[in-house]
Amino acid sequence: MSTLLDIKSSVLRQVQVCPSFRRRTEQEPGSASADPQEPAMGAWKPGDGVEFFAHMRLMLKKGEGRQGLPCPEVPLRSGSPAPPEPVDPSRGLRALAPEEVDMLYEEALYTVLYRAGTMGPDQVDDEEALLSYLQQVFGTSTEEHTKAIERVRKAKPPTYALKVSVMRAKNLLAKDPNGFSDPYCMLGILPASDATREPRVQKEQRFGFRKGSKRSGPLPAKCIQVTEVKSSTLNPVWKEHFLFEIEDVSTDQLHLDIWDHDDDVSLVEACRKLNEVIGLKGMGRYFKQIVKSARANGTAGPTEDHTDDFLGCLNIPVRRDTAMSQRGRSGFLSHLLLLSHLLRFEHPAEEPNSSSWQGELSTPAATILCLHGAQSNLSPLQLAVLHWQVSSRHHQTCTLDYSYLLGLLDDMQAHWEEAPSLPQEQEESLADSFSAFSEFGLQLLRQLRDYFPATNSTAVYRLELLLKCLGKLQFFQPSFEICPFETELNMDVAAALKRGNREWYDRILNARSPREQPGPQRLPGLVVLADAIYDDLQSCYSVYASLFHSILNVDVFTLTFRQLERLVAEEAWVLTEELSPKMTLEVASGLFELYLTLADLQRFWDSIPGRDSRSLALAGIHTPFLPAVKLWLQVLRDQAKWRLQGAVNVDTLEPVDPSSRHSSSAATAGLCLSHIQELWVRLAWPDPAQAQGLGTQLGQDMCEATLFYTELLRKKVDTQPGAAGEAVSEALCVVLNNVELVRKAAGQALKGLAWPEGATGLEGTLPRPLLSCTQALDDDLQREAHTVTAHLTSKMVGDIRKYVQHISLSPDSIQNDEAVAPLMKYLDEKLALLNSSLVKGNLSRVLEALWELLLQAILQALGANRDVSADFYSRFHFALEALVSFFHAEGQGLPLESLRDGSYKRLKEELRLHKCSTRECIEQFYLDKLKQRTLEQNRFGRLSVRCHYEAAEQRLAVEVLHAADLLPLDANGLSDPFVIVELGPPHLFPLVRSQRTQVKTRTLHPVYDELFYFSVPAEACRRRGACVLFTVMDHDWLSTNDFAGEAALGLGGVSGVARPQVGGGARAGQPVTLHLCRPRAQVRSALRMLEGRTSKEAQEFVKKLKELEKCMEADP
Repeated sequence: MSTLLDIKSSVLRQVQVCPSFRRRTEQEPGSASADPQEPAMGAWKPGDGVEFFAHMRLMLKKGEGRQGLPCPEVPLRSGSPAPPEPVDPSRGLRALAPEEVDMLYEEALYTVLYRAGTMGPDQVDDEEALLSYLQQVFGTSTEEHTKAIERVRKAKPPTYALKVSVMRAKNLLAKDPNGFSDPYCMLGILPASDATREPRVQKEQRFGFRKGSKRSGPLPAKCIQVTEVKSSTLNPVWKEHFLFEIEDVSTDQLHLDIWDHDDDVSLVEACRKLNEVIGLKGMGRYFKQIVKSARANGTAGPTEDHTDDFLGCLNIPVRRDTAMSQRGRSGFLSHLLLLSHLLRFEHPAEEPNSSSWQGELSTPAATILCLHGAQSNLSPLQLAVLHWQVSSRHHQTCTLDYSYLLGLLDDMQAHWEEAPSLPQEQEESLADSFSAFSEFGLQLLRQLRDYFPATNSTAVYRLELLLKCLGKLQFFQPSFEICPFETELNMDVAAALKRGNREWYDRILNARSPREQPGPQRLPGLVVLADAIYDDLQSCYSVYASLFHSILNVDVFTLTFRQLERLVAEEAWVLTEELSPKMTLEVASGLFELYLTLADLQRFWDSIPGRDSRSLALAGIHTPFLPAVKLWLQVLRDQAKWRLQGAVNVDTLEPVDPSSRHSSSAATAGLCLSHIQELWVRLAWPDPAQAQGLGTQLGQDMCEATLFYTELLRKKVDTQPGAAGEAVSEALCVVLNNVELVRKAAGQALKGLAWPEGATGLEGTLPRPLLSCTQALDDDLQREAHTVTAHLTSKMVGDIRKYVQHISLSPDSIQNDEAVAPLMKYLDEKLALLNSSLVKGNLSRVLEALWELLLQAILQALGANRDVSADFYSRFHFALEALVSFFHAEGQGLPLESLRDGSYKRLKEELRLHKCSTRECIEQFYLDKLKQRTLEQNRFGRLSVRCHYEAAEQRLAVEVLHAADLLPLDANGLSDPFVIVELGPPHLFPLVRSQRTQVKTRTLHPVYDELFYFSVPAEACRRRGACVLFTVMDHDWLSTNDFAGEAALGLGGVSGVARPQVGGGARAGQPVTLHLCRPRAQVRSALRMLEGRTSKEAQEFVKKLKELEKCMEADP
C-alpha cells in the first residue's frame, strides 16, 4: 500500500465520441490502411530520413533568429581591431622639391634662432635641443646643419610687434549717478626711461608704427589706441584686438588705462590732444598728466562737465609675451608645409597600430609649431584650419584615429564662431580639404560592410566617428563663399550607400548564382544570397540605422531594404517562372527554403511600425511557390515515416536514461512532430484559403505518421519474446509510455497548426476537418493505450484469480486481514514495479484496469459459491474496503469517485444482498424496480394509472386508464394487450391476488378505464418496498402470452396512505404516467441471490419470475 503514496492523482480526460481516424482513413481512397505501410519511394532514398530532418532542423535554426525585430542595442560580438582602411599616397600634399625642402628647413631654423618671449611650461626652452630635433626631422648632416644655421644668422633680423587682445573687465568703480559706468580702454606702449636707454640715446629710434618715423616728428593717433565705449556696465566685455610695433622687447611696457566716458566732446578732445604729443618724452608726460587728473578727480569735489573719469591703469612688461615675426612672407603656407613635414616624421605609415594615433606630437615639434605660428602672425582659426588640412590629408595616406580628426573639427568650429573670416585663398584651400575628405569618406561608406562590419565593435565605433566628422562638415557649408559641396551631404551619403549596396549584391550574386548557369544550379546560390540579404538587413537595422539617422539624418535601413528587396524579388520571380515546368523534388526543396527566407523578409518589414509589405516587390511572391510547397510537404510526409521506421528499428524498448521512462524512438517521434509544427509556424502561409488546405493536409499527414509509429511499436513488442514467469513486462511499459508521449506531442503539434484569422474561422482555431482529425487521432491513441494496458495487465489475471480464490477458500477460523494479506503483498510488489516503469498518466490507466480485474475476479468468486456462510461474504467485504484504501493511497492514487463506480457498485450490492434474508432480498427486488422506472426511455411505451387509498373501507383503489406506444408483438404489427395488476412484495400482501384488465385487441394504444380494489391495511402499504406492479402482456390465443413491459408505483406516496383521506370513499389523486421497461441488471442481481437460496419462499418467488422471463424471451 505504501507504493502509491508518492503517486499524484491523475484523472483521465474524457474524450468526445468522434469517428476513428483509423476507420476514416480506411474509407478514403488512396489513404493509408490500418496496417503500417512503408512510405512511397520517390527521389529521396529510404535512408534519407535522418538527413532530411537534419536539414529541416537547420532551416528551423535559421528562423530562430528571425522572430520579430532585432534589438537596436544588440551587443556587438567582437572587440578585434577594425579592418584596415584603404590608403593612397597620391591623396596627400604634393611632395616638395629639394630646393623647397631647403627653404622650409631654413624657415624652421629661423623660427628657433629668432624666437622671443617666454616659453610655456610644456615647451622646450633649450635652443640646441630644438635645432637638433630639426636636424633629425629634415635628415641633414652636421656639416649641412651648421652651414644652414650660419646662413640664417646672416639673414636680416626680424622686426617685432605686440598683439594685444582686450577681453573683459570685472567689478569696476561706479562713476555715474545710475550706479554704473561707461568704461573704455586706452592703451599704448611705454618706452624705457632715459637711464635704461642711455646706450641708445644717440641713435635713431624706430618704433615700427610707421617706418621712417622720426623722434622729432609728431606721433600718429594710432600709437595710443582706444576701445569702444561700453554703456552702463561695471563688467564690460570688449574682445578687441590691437597690434603695436615694439622697439625693444626687453624694456618696453604696455600701458592700459580704463576711463568712464561722460560725453562725446571729451573723447574727441582726447583724440585731438593725442596728435599734439611730440616724441617719447611728450607721450610719457601725457600719461603722467592722466595720472594727476585721476588723483585730482579722486580728491576734489564734483568733476567738471565734459570730463571723463579715470577708473584705473595697468603696466605690463612686453618681454613676457611671445613676439611675432613680421618678415613679410606668407606664414600660412610655410606653416602648412612645416606641419606636414613634422607630421610625417612623427607618424610614419609603417608604425604598428597607426590607425589609433591621435596626433600626439613630441614636445620639440609642438614648441617649433607654436613659435612658427606666433611669428607668422597666424590666428587661432588659421592654426586650427592648418591642423585640419594637414591631418585630413595625412589620414588618407596613413590612417589616423577619427576621434583626433573630430577634435580638430570641433576646435576649428569653436574659433570659426568667434571669427568666421579667412582670406579667399585660405578658404578655397579649406574647401578643397573638405571635398577631399568627404570624397574619401563616401568611398569608405560604399564599402560599409567591408571596412565597418557590424560584428566588430571597434569598426562600428570608427564608423560613428567618421559619420560625426562628415556631419561636422555640414556646419561649415553655409559659411563658405565658395561651396565645397555640389549637393547636400546626406544626398551624397545616400547615393554612396546605394551604389555600395548594388556592388555588394552583384558580388554575391556573381559568386553564388551567376545568371549564366541553368535554373536548378542557380537555386542553391540564390538561397545563400537571400539569407545573406536578411542577415545584412538585420545588421543594418540593429547597428547602422541609429548611427546614420542620429548623425546625418539618413534612413539607411529603408534605403537598403527597398533596394535589396527589389533586387532579390526580381531574381526570385524570374527563377520561379523558369523552374515551374521543371518541378522535381530537389527543385521543390530549394524553392521551399528560398520562400521561407523571402517570407521572413516580408515579415521583417511588417514588424516595423508604420510599414506595410503590400507595397513591396515581394508582395504576392507566395503564389508561384505554392506548387513547390505542396510537393515539399508530400516529401515531408514520406520522410517522416521513414524517420520513424528507422527509429523503431534501432529501438531496444528500454528507457533512454534513468530520469526518463520512454525509449529513443518516442523522443525521435516527438521531435519530428515538433519540428513539423515549428516549420508550419515559420511558413505562415499568407493566403487564408490556401493555408486551410495546406494545414488540413499537413495535419492528416501528422496523424497518419503518428498511427504508423504506434503500429510499428506494437508489431515490434509482439515479436519480442517475453521472460518466463514475468508478470510485468518492461517492454510493454516502455511502449505504453511511448504511446502516451507521442499522444501528447501529436496533440500539441496539431494545436499549433492554427493559422491567422481569415474567412474560414477565428484566429488561433482549427478548422472543422482538422479538429475532427485531431479528435479522432486522440481516440485512436487512447484505444491503443488501453489495448497495450490490457495486454500488460492480462499477464496478471491468473495471479489475481489465484489470490482471490485463496480468499474464498480461507477457513472461517482465520482473520480477514490474514486471508487478504497474500493478495495485498502481490499487488504491492507489482505496483512498485509499475510505479518505477510508468509515467503518472499511464500508471493511473493501469491502476484502473487492475481495479476492474480485481472487481471482476471477486464477482466471479461470489458467483461460483452458493449458500455459504455469512463469514464468507464478510471476508470479501473486508477485502473490498482494503483494496479501495490501497488503490486510493490517501489521495495520491485513484480518486474515490472512480474507485466506487461501475463494477464496484454492483459488487457492493452483491455483498449486501448476500448478507440479507430472503424477504429482504425480495424487498430489494421491488425497490430496484422502483428505481429503474426513471432510467428507461419511451422504448416500451407508457401506461397511465390513478391510485388512492380509502381508509374507511381499508382498501386500495387502482384505476388503469390507458396505455400508449406499446410494442408491436403480433405479426400484423399490432398487439392484443392486457394489464396484470398485483401488489408486492408477496410477504406484505399474502392474501391479495393479482387482477387483470380486459384484452384490447389489435391496438398499440389501448384504453381500459378499469378500477380494481385491493383490501389491504394502510400499515402494509407504508412498509419498505411496498408497490403496485403493472405488467403489460400481449394475449396470444395459440401460445403463451408475450411480455410487453412493466412498471412499478410505490405505495408510500399514494394519496390516503401517508395521511388519511378527507371524504372517505371519494376518489383522489391525479393520473400518473408510468414508463414501461424491462428488468435491468441490478434487478436481476437480486433474483440471482434468491436462486441460490433453498427456502420455500425464495424458490416459489423465483419460480414465478422464471415463468415471466419465458414470456420475455419473445421480446424483439
